[in-house]
Amino acid sequence: MKIVIDELMTSSGVQFGTSGVRGLVTEMTDQVCWLYVTAFLQYLKKDNVIQPGDNVGIAGDLRNSSERIMLIVANAVLDFGLVPVNYGFIPSPAIALYGLHKNMATLMVTGSHIPDDRNGIKFNTPKGEILKEDELAIRKQSLIIPDGKFTESGDLAQTYELSLVCAEASEHYTHRFIDFFDKNCLQGIRVGVYEHSSVSRDFLNTILSSLGATVTSLGRSDKFISVDTEAVRPEDVVLAKQWAKLNAFDCIVSTDGDGDRPLISDEYGNWMRGDIVGILCAHYLKANVVVTPVSSNTVVEKSEFFEQVMRTRIGSPYVIAAMEKSEQSLRVVGYEANGGFLQASSIENNGKYLSPLPTRDAVIVIITILLLTHEKKLTISELIKNLPQRFTFSDRLKDFPTRLSQHRLTDMISGSQDENFQAIKKQFSFAGDPVLIDTTDGVRIEFDNDDIIHIRPSGNAPELRCYTESRTEQRAVSLNKMCIHALVQWKKESVNSKPLLIN
Repeated sequence: MKIVIDELMTSSGVQFGTSGVRGLVTEMTDQVCWLYVTAFLQYLKKDNVIQPGDNVGIAGDLRNSSERIMLIVANAVLDFGLVPVNYGFIPSPAIALYGLHKNMATLMVTGSHIPDDRNGIKFNTPKGEILKEDELAIRKQSLIIPDGKFTESGDLAQTYELSLVCAEASEHYTHRFIDFFDKNCLQGIRVGVYEHSSVSRDFLNTILSSLGATVTSLGRSDKFISVDTEAVRPEDVVLAKQWAKLNAFDCIVSTDGDGDRPLISDEYGNWMRGDIVGILCAHYLKANVVVTPVSSNTVVEKSEFFEQVMRTRIGSPYVIAAMEKSEQSLRVVGYEANGGFLQASSIENNGKYLSPLPTRDAVIVIITILLLTHEKKLTISELIKNLPQRFTFSDRLKDFPTRLSQHRLTDMISGSQDENFQAIKKQFSFAGDPVLIDTTDGVRIEFDNDDIIHIRPSGNAPELRCYTESRTEQRAVSLNKMCIHALVQWKKESVNSKPLLIN
């Protein structure tokens, strides 16, 4: 049977997201996973990126379905004439880093921060995570399923066992930080590590302890917990404040499920936003150029820490593509609003070098912020207060058809500048007068009172996302709520007047 990946996306429900595919575990059958991995490898082979007999690294996160999918991934690699190497349950940046080190393609089985009933596979070429042009090429791949390969239910008719875990990728990732930073540089700092079900939990304990911090383990769970660093669960907000009150922590740290997004609190247990910790990390590393999506806080420009700030569409592939175009003689880094930090340049410190890692990482952010507090003799809350005071908030309107949201946004900005400003003022009458429209990704509007409203259709769900920024946290939150209310009315008006748009 012949299968085209573009058609598989529709028939299986397993879709491309950021640098890989995701879907419900029930939809990620043996056959679906095998086909996606084979298409990725076939794409690499056509460009002579891989050769018969090459090693391919495999790793996974701690959700229940990861081990089964890792086994299927390994079988697809074997069937393609390559050698699967099992690096075990390690963070996404750890397997990507080792692939860069060994010039080896790698696959990470993870659903990142999404619930346990879902999972995914991230694809990394020997040069790093796949970009949008790679995704498009993989989607065009056509595959022939060998007769008898799968049962009627979609299971592999015959499977080979995973190889024993190779610890080299884990050790390489751990020593990336221990060898670069000074011994005992975190001496005297008390850190709570919220472990939950993050695959990074033991790595965080080892790295922070090795650098001299006093580490306390918190909230370890055998059941998978979906921690989203951009939408922290209410129970995690409460837990952090309770832990901070009971202990004299300098901060509490954590990551999402696969360890590529940091979650960092101040000394009071207040979780910080990722686009603020990204700025502090870049500042500590003395970056010249910072690349970040258009949705990130404007503190990055207002701080005047950096020679150049480049804005991109939302998603790490866009950040990576922009970093690659930067002047490589400069220190070029990037970060996303979720806190994931990307490093395009090699960074030197006292004769030691931190190699490039152009994929999201959480550990570097955690260490550098702890070092900032230590070296400046400030608490984390004091570090934040020293930055220009800008606050962001985000929310989303579910069940908002993508076609409808795109049509309405296009309508609002399809006229002359004056006409567009009038349309925006009518739609968002509670805001100030619009002065600038940015259409890099959705519609981002700056107002004369320095408020920002950014409306963007989700890239992989029928949702309309709303980001707001203002001078106070209260205003950012209230502005967002007013926007969401206006968008609800917007949807009702659209459905009533143009029902065909929601098909």
